[in-house]
Parts: sequence; C-alpha cells; structure tokens
Amino acid sequence: MNDDNILKVGSNEMELVDFRLLKEEDGKVYEGVYGVNVAKVREIIKMPTLTELPGTPEYIDGIFDLRNVVIPVINLARWMNAKEPENAKANRRIIITEFNNILIGFAVHEARRIRRISWGDIESASFSSGDNSAFNQTRITGVTKIENDEVLLILDLESIIEDLGLYTPSTETSGQIEQFQGSALVLDDSVTARRIVKEAMEKMGFNVIEAQDGKEGLEKLQEMLNIFGDNIANELKIIVSDVEMPQMDGFHFASHVKNNEKLKTIPLVFNSSISDHFSDIRGKEAGAEAYLTKFDASTFYDEISKAIHSNDNKNMITV
Repeated sequence: MNDDNILKVGSNEMELVDFRLLKEEDGKVYEGVYGVNVAKVREIIKMPTLTELPGTPEYIDGIFDLRNVVIPVINLARWMNAKEPENAKANRRIIITEFNNILIGFAVHEARRIRRISWGDIESASFSSGDNSAFNQTRITGVTKIENDEVLLILDLESIIEDLGLYTPSTETSGQIEQFQGSALVLDDSVTARRIVKEAMEKMGFNVIEAQDGKEGLEKLQEMLNIFGDNIANELKIIVSDVEMPQMDGFHFASHVKNNEKLKTIPLVFNSSISDHFSDIRGKEAGAEAYLTKFDASTFYDEISKAIHSNDNKNMITV
C-alpha cells in the first residue's frame, strides 16, 4: 500500500466509501448520497446469487456464502421503506462490512468512490426529518458537503444491525467488578454507546464525565486542568474513547492528550465498533493502553482494570 494512502495517527481524517441509494416517489427518482467508514468495509462485490430465508423480514434479501462464511444481506433501500425504481437493480453492489466482529452485507444501488474527509468537516446529524425528503427515516451519524453542494450522509450501519437484532452488546458479567475511586472521561457520539460505557464505569466506582466527540473531550479536560492543575492525574484515572466521532476523531483526540505533559500519563482505552487489525495498530500508535471492540462487559472490565494498574506500575517505576 502506498504511504500516501495511509491515514496517519492524529491526522483527524477518515476515508469513506461513497455509495448511492435510489428512491422513486411521485414518478420522480431521488438519489441519496451516503458514506461508510472504509475501516468498516471488508470488500465490495457485485450482487451474488442469494438464498432466500423464509419467515425473515422483507428487507433481508437472503444469505450467501463468501469463502465459507455465511453472510446475511440487508436491502438498505427496502429497510428505509423506499420504493426502488425498476432499473435500480442493474448496478447493485454488496458492501460487506465488519464491525463488532460481525460480517454483514448491505445491498446498495451503486458504489461510487472512496473519499478522504477531515472529521472537522463533518457535522453531527441534528437535522429534522424533513431536511432530506428523499430519505428521511435513516440512521445518520454525521453529514458533510461534497461537490455541487450535495450533502453526503454518514449512515449508522451499527445501529441498524442492533435494531434488526443481529447484534446485542454483552453488558453482564459473572465475575467480580474491581472498584476504583476518581473520575473517568467517556467520549462517544452515540448516545446509546455512551450510556452503556457510562453505566459500566459507574459500576466500577468512577464518577463519569461525558463528551460527544474529541473536541468536547478536550474542552472537558481543560476544565479539569483549570481545577486540578498538575494533580489532574490523581483525579482523572482513565479515558475511554470511541474512534469515529464528528469534529475530532478518537485518534486525533489521543494525540492531543499524549502530547500534553500533564495528561500523557492518564491511561486511554479505545472502545470502537471498528474491528479491523489496522485500527488496532493505529490505536496503539496513538498511545492507547488497549483497543476494544464494542461491547463485551467481562473483557471491558478486565482491560480497564489492567490499563489502570499498568499505569500505576509505570508511575511507581518512574518514582
């Protein structure tokens, strides 16, 4: 792979697969412009021969075998209750995604290109249902403008598979949960994911401070620095951060933390749905003590405890 195509840690950029969904309404065809993080895409293929599954919802097109792995295919347009134009099936592609260690195929009408976009150019999805008349029932995590004043919507495929019951976070553990004192900073743009992590951290005894992206996370850290100064590490015991976040992603956020003399000793753990090996490597390059794939409670508790104890041991050696 050419080095120019590798996103460096701290670059605050992401690569998106630009794909299109068509909808026919009142005799007109509307084209929705969507994106999904390249890190979540295993590959893109032409529509294979599918085996239908009796009794499944109509938005499940079927399953197919990809190198001895059975993959379900979700028809995104149908899931959105969109009427597909007659000629829309000609160029259909399957975007095979991998996140939370699950492979899922999403049927789209066209896969256009890969775009490199700064997270700073991505706004949180706060528009009303009427702002995108062609597709107004989707799960959107962010929006960004592209050429010709078109708007690309970043689709939250993770929430879709949760809605469909194909993925359920494991939030229970049979083991003892180690207890700590002090605060924990939790960053995630997903309200649901942030709630799950917050509740887990509170079970460990932490006072949880929340932020919805890296930019807000830095603001929260500055507020704590104003209060605790050089002693901030005695209060803030750990930072748990998502990777994909509008305004500032987790890797870029981590570069700010690890380059700050007062913050760099605070252990940082990534908790992301991106389960590719490259993101794991980038997480370690960013200085994280661990890179977790959302969400298994037992693994989460173990890794949080390990990160804190590892940091305590390093401080003892330094002293």
